[in-house]
Amino acid sequence: MEFFSLNANGFWTSITGYINDISTNPFKLIIFILDILIVGYIGYKFIKSARNSRVWQLLKGIVLIIIVTILSGIFEFRILNWFLTIFMTYGVIALIVIFQPELRRMLEQLGTNKFTRFFGIGLEKNLETKMKEDIYKVVIAAKEMSNNKTGGLIVFERDIQLNDIMDSGVKIDADVSPQLIVNLFVPKTPLHDGAVIISKNKIAAAACILPLSDDKHITKGLGTRHRAALGISRETDAIVVVISEETGKISIAKDGNLIVDLKEEALKNILIKNLVVKQLGNDSSTKKHLIFNKKKEK
Repeated sequence: MEFFSLNANGFWTSITGYINDISTNPFKLIIFILDILIVGYIGYKFIKSARNSRVWQLLKGIVLIIIVTILSGIFEFRILNWFLTIFMTYGVIALIVIFQPELRRMLEQLGTNKFTRFFGIGLEKNLETKMKEDIYKVVIAAKEMSNNKTGGLIVFERDIQLNDIMDSGVKIDADVSPQLIVNLFVPKTPLHDGAVIISKNKIAAAACILPLSDDKHITKGLGTRHRAALGISRETDAIVVVISEETGKISIAKDGNLIVDLKEEALKNILIKNLVVKQLGNDSSTKKHLIFNKKKEK
C-alpha cells in the first residue's frame, strides 16, 4: 500500500497546489485546465491504441490487481496485501518481458518522424492521392496473382520503419507498378521467395524475410506466408497483403489479425481505411472475414 499512498499523496499535492495558485493567480486556472485536457487526451489515445492489442488485456488485469491490493489494505488482509505489493513491484519487469513486442511497437510509434499523426494530424492531399494510386496498383497486382494462383506477400510500411526487414532482402527502390509486383513473385525466379516491402511510395525491397508468428491459436491450415504476415503485423504496425498459392485467396494481416478471402473492392477499401484514413472503424465487410483475433486469446 505504501506505493499507492505515495503516488496518491503526490497527485493530491499537485491538485491542492493548483488550487492554492489559482486563489492568488487566476491565470493558473487556464494552465490547470490545459494540464487536465492534455493528460486526458494522451490517456484517450493510449487506451484507443491499446484496445487493438494484447496490451488491453494487460491493462485490465493491472487495474484489477490495483483494486484488490487497495481493498486488501483497507480490510487488513495482510498476507494478501504483502503478496500483491511484491507482485506489483517485481511483476512489472516480467510483464515488460512478456509483452515486449507490443510495448516496443508503441514506443517505436512515439519515436517516429510521423509523431504528429498520433495527435490526429492528417496527410497532405498530394500524398493521399499518391498513396491511393499505389493501393489501386497493388490491388490490380493482387487480383492478377489471385487469378493465376501465384503466391505473394506485400508489406506496406507505416509509422514503424522496416529497415532491418529490408536489409534481409534485395533493395529495389522502384515506383509501385502492378507489372513489377507480379513479376517479382513469378515462381522459380530469384526474388519470388519472400516479401515485397512498399515504403514511402516505393517498392523498397523484395525477397525479404519476415518473422514467423508462433502463436498456437493460429488455424493449422494457414501456411508460411500467412504466419509471416501475422508475425510482422504483430511486431510492427505494417499492413500485409497475402495471396495464397494453394487457393488464390487474398488476405490482409493487421495488428496480429488476419482478414481472409477478400474480393477486389473489399481489399481496396480496407487498404485505404488503414493506410490513408488510418482508422478501420466498424466496417461490417471486415468483421465477416475476420478469422483470427488476438482479443480472443486466452
